[in-house]
Amino acid sequence: MIPPFTYQALPMRVVFGVGVLAELPAEVDRLGLRRVLVICSPGHEDTGRRVADALGDRAAGVLPEARTHVPIEVARRARGRAAVLAADGCVAVGGGSAIGLGKAIALESDLPVVAVPTTYAGSEMTPVWGLTEGGVKRTGRDARVLPRSVLYDPELTVGLPPALSAASGMNAVAHAVEGLYAPDATPIVSLMAEEGVRALASALPAVVADGRDLDARGEAQYGAWLCGAVLAATTMSLHHRLCHTLGGALDLPHAQTHAVVLPHVLAHNAPSAPQAVAALTRALGGTPDPARALWELAGRLGAPRSLRELGMAEEDVPRMAALAASGAGGDSYRNPRPVTAAGVDLLLRAAWTGGPPPPGGSATCLDPTTSST
Repeated sequence: MIPPFTYQALPMRVVFGVGVLAELPAEVDRLGLRRVLVICSPGHEDTGRRVADALGDRAAGVLPEARTHVPIEVARRARGRAAVLAADGCVAVGGGSAIGLGKAIALESDLPVVAVPTTYAGSEMTPVWGLTEGGVKRTGRDARVLPRSVLYDPELTVGLPPALSAASGMNAVAHAVEGLYAPDATPIVSLMAEEGVRALASALPAVVADGRDLDARGEAQYGAWLCGAVLAATTMSLHHRLCHTLGGALDLPHAQTHAVVLPHVLAHNAPSAPQAVAALTRALGGTPDPARALWELAGRLGAPRSLRELGMAEEDVPRMAALAASGAGGDSYRNPRPVTAAGVDLLLRAAWTGGPPPPGGSATCLDPTTSST
């Protein structure tokens, strides 16, 4: 029997396919926008200017200042720039950093955002915003930051290096994994999560092996779309809490941190999430240990598998564990297993070392009598 549930679809328009960047001017016109600020990271300035050229006189300017974790000072400068240019909307081109900066502008100004993703981050599908101030990353949900339109063009991901493609794809998988054991998961969300993981696990090896494989890149974007939609519809859990803590406090790279942490958190939560494990087993080809399978997939793709190689010092582990267990930043997370600083410390040490996660989370087992945070 299917249990009662509530599912609310988000008001989002998606345009998908090879070459759909050519439809961006029409999408901007459809929203009634006349002066849009094009946002990108410094490394994607050429793409940002290409997009601005395609928009013609609809482009008010290009702001190539997006940074990982959206530092508050960058957000303030971007808001000021949008005001000076009298922009009536933003076009965010790139990954989570650019789209996150567009959301930071929308959060205060209500300017509509059009997203043109070039990675598999999935931020474009969610009303989730994040800002980092004083070493703490705060996140929240607000309908104002949800992009009004998203254009998925596989051609725009061709320049994404193999290592970043791998990490970005694993980041997207993390959204689906947490959605499968979220307290507000629904049958619809679980279907999207399972299919998203299947699509990404299938496509990413081909994406990494052949940068010009547009079929594989389209499949990966399709998977990222589904995984991002899952994140938008569900409550985040321990995995996202840890990654936000590590990113805000230590400025670790976002996608790579997700890739490293995911198998270890999944191994910890697996005993308390049998339905999620069953769905992931199907999505990953019948593996009896999805956490180990994701760790092995990351290795085959060339994604990082240890926090040590991302630059985290071992002496940072206790402080990060305490911050994550305390829910620093005012975020609300719901995890299927209890969370304690001692347990997170064990989990982070395993992720710092980078070895395979234990089957069933045995090495990171927390006291089941401890209340959840």
